[in-house]
Amino acid sequence: MKIKVVLTIILIGILSILNAQDEGIIIDKVVAVVGKNVVLKSDVENQYNQAIAQGMTGENLKCEIFEELLFQKLLLDQAQKDSIEVTEKDIEDNLDRRIRYFVSQIGSEEKLEEFYGKSITAIKDEFREVIAKQMLSERMQGQLTQNLKGTPTEIRKFYNELPKDSLPKLNKQFVLEQIVKYPPVDEAEVLAIKEKLRTYRERILKGEKFSTLAVLYSEDLGSARKGGELGFVGRSDLVPEFAAVAFKLKEPGDISRIVETEFGFHIIQLIEKRGELMNLRHILLKPKISTLDLYKAQLFIDSVRTLIINDSINFEDAAGKFSEDESTNKNGGLMINPMTGTSFFSYEDLTPALAYALREVNQKNITKAFKTQDDRGRDVYKIVRIKEIIEPHTANIKQDYQLIQDMCLRDKQQKFLDLWIKRKQADTYIKLEDDYKDCQFKHPGWAK
Repeated sequence: MKIKVVLTIILIGILSILNAQDEGIIIDKVVAVVGKNVVLKSDVENQYNQAIAQGMTGENLKCEIFEELLFQKLLLDQAQKDSIEVTEKDIEDNLDRRIRYFVSQIGSEEKLEEFYGKSITAIKDEFREVIAKQMLSERMQGQLTQNLKGTPTEIRKFYNELPKDSLPKLNKQFVLEQIVKYPPVDEAEVLAIKEKLRTYRERILKGEKFSTLAVLYSEDLGSARKGGELGFVGRSDLVPEFAAVAFKLKEPGDISRIVETEFGFHIIQLIEKRGELMNLRHILLKPKISTLDLYKAQLFIDSVRTLIINDSINFEDAAGKFSEDESTNKNGGLMINPMTGTSFFSYEDLTPALAYALREVNQKNITKAFKTQDDRGRDVYKIVRIKEIIEPHTANIKQDYQLIQDMCLRDKQQKFLDLWIKRKQADTYIKLEDDYKDCQFKHPGWAK
């Protein structure tokens, strides 16, 4: 639903529940039933209190939050009817992501555990079902709207009919290109890593617990604290090299050979099979990059930069010839903003290393070589060129077609969902407590 004030359901839902449980504020009471799913008084009050704490206001705020919860339950009811599923791995990844967010806000895992008086594992166990239901609702909404598209005619019509004062004001933006070099991994380091994993494998075969060694040695910090356990996963949940080896394991307790992936080197243990899903453990070791190897990468990138500055090659051709980033080297090094899916970056979208590097560019708008990390946490050296600077402006269809397209699509999706809600309200069992029947709902069909 298009309720601007209630992004809290996604961002701080767990946090509000934790706060309420910690302080013992809300006594639960069923205030609505949608299909076979209920909305509790605590659901509404916790969301409302958290929204107020975030500075949100409005006379109808509590009713808007209540209506958003009704919508989520309606989606959940349809997901259950359609037998939509989420994997245990999806749920675990979602929980891990939320825990990382809370840890980043409070400072450390230890502080989070101290604040709530329970371990990270206990927090996750307590809210696994909550997250599973929320993910089902999100997946149902995605399925409902996934085939909707905005045609060029629709997009232009949408733009022309928009009140001009409703168009967003955009800050200064950049279009960026990059050339990336990964430091070479010393063969001696690879051999040392493999020898360690062989030693761990032998120790496990002689009776030591795989989980204990994973806690002690695995460099996958997310799974290490759980004894290396990944949870139930399918082939598509894993990188191909890992899946190819893991799915050859036959019996619980079987241990794989050493497998190399983009993350490093692993050994894998099968815990349990359930049809096409497997519960696995692994130990990950990552080769360490030496100072000399980092220096070699820097020298290489510096040499490419010199070629470009001396006009021996242009930046786009150099990216195609020399860059080792497979996601950008085929398109002239053009970088895509992961936050928006477009090629436009504002200052707020830049990593600290990139923002600092862009402060010093030469006459060709190219940075000096600088060290940073890729999205897998691997060290890289790169140079970045500012291809274009877009000054602050009001969004328009010529400069910001992708943004206008996204706005048009969201509007189309919302109108589709409005009709879907009206239809589902008519054929779904819905019962509200008297406390909320007087709410001014966007979709009046809730109060039958």
